Amino acid sequence: MKTLWRYGLERFAPGGEEGRLAVLLYHRVLERPDPLRPDEPDLARFTWQMETLARLCNVLPLGEAVQRLRSGTLPPRAVAVTFDDGYADNLTVALPVLQRFGLPATVFVASGFLDGGIMWNDLVLEAFARARPGRVDLSPLGLGEVEVADVAVRRNTAQRVLRTLKYLPMTTRLEKARALAEHLGAELPGDLMLTTEQLRTLAQAGIEIGAHTAHHPILAVLEENAARTEIVEGREALEERLERPVTLFAYPNGRPGQDYTPAHVRMVREMDFQAAFTTHWAVNAKDSDPFQLARVHVWDRTPVRFTLRLAHAFRRGPEGVPKATGSDRS
Repeated sequence: MKTLWRYGLERFAPGGEEGRLAVLLYHRVLERPDPLRPDEPDLARFTWQMETLARLCNVLPLGEAVQRLRSGTLPPRAVAVTFDDGYADNLTVALPVLQRFGLPATVFVASGFLDGGIMWNDLVLEAFARARPGRVDLSPLGLGEVEVADVAVRRNTAQRVLRTLKYLPMTTRLEKARALAEHLGAELPGDLMLTTEQLRTLAQAGIEIGAHTAHHPILAVLEENAARTEIVEGREALEERLERPVTLFAYPNGRPGQDYTPAHVRMVREMDFQAAFTTHWAVNAKDSDPFQLARVHVWDRTPVRFTLRLAHAFRRGPEGVPKATGSDRS
């Protein structure tokens, strides 16, 4: 069965000049399932996913994978594993699994949330998870009154709030998220994100650290100078802590044309990053733009569906991924 699956994947993901690279995208790996975060894998699901990759694919460090993609020297069934934002469970839960199967990975860190910070979306989710049951007035957010009761209501209401706040200016959405948490009377955690010491531990364990701006803004809603500052400061904060260059970047939220623009691609290229990654769902080919490389979300709950999703991604290929131009060509 293993040989059959590998053959099936390799049919759509050969190596060499025709090689394709699937970059998997994670955020958190939870110790146990969380009904407010149903798409985040828990330890058990992440374990069998990594075991599946170890059996069927050639999992490469991301920097090496990008270089081999561009030089046409990828092995067949090439995969890289990435995490966005910089959650502490990338170290405490995910790393032991990665080490168990000998798999490399990259963590893209929003540096402004290190050492006790909390992202605005987690403010909202944690506020609803910890809120006391009862009726809540969300009129300031244009959502009227809501009965905070069972898990389904909490999850659905939290998602409505997230959609309402997502594209507001960075400071405004954070202020509203904090006001909501205070209004709900929720006691918020202070240990969701990596500390500086944990960041260094990840790097010392061989995990690549990439930049993800300082405060995870939607770059497209910022003025260009503010966007540039976010990218520069995010990278510099990581390099100062790690005392090594940071050469990989991931666009916050990452949808082309909606969350970042060609101006931001130019910024990242001019800053001499090696590569940058989006959240466009596809795999990458040799002629893909190295500053707009695609990734694949992995929400599947069984090994068979997980493997089929990988096969589908490889078969679909670099659909919608911009091609390299000019000096970006190898």
